[in-house]
Amino acid sequence: QVQLVESGGGPVQSGGSLRLSCAASGFSVSGYSMSWYRQAPGKERELLATITRAGFTTNYADSVKGRFTISKDNAINRVFLQMNSLKPEDTAVYYCHATIWSGSLWGQGTQVTVSS
Repeated sequence: QVQLVESGGGPVQSGGSLRLSCAASGFSVSGYSMSWYRQAPGKERELLATITRAGFTTNYADSVKGRFTISKDNAINRVFLQMNSLKPEDTAVYYCHATIWSGSLWGQGTQVTVSS
């Protein structure tokens, strides 16, 4: 079954850190660019970070640059998002995404709630 499953979200205080994990099945993350998005209530889904197929190039939204780091471990077929210096405005549902042969693939999301 082709799917993405996110984990690692939860409540955290402002200034804290979380590490999100995205487990892929049915395809290899080594063969595709992978991305993290988030969606806050009442807002559009926002692209946060992308890592290329080879894993050598990453890109970040200005809102998270310098605080978030995307990485992937091809051996365990997972993608990660390390989030540091979290702010209340980072509160959202975070999604893993890949565009594979069958089209756009999304996970179910994981909730991150940052309290001040």
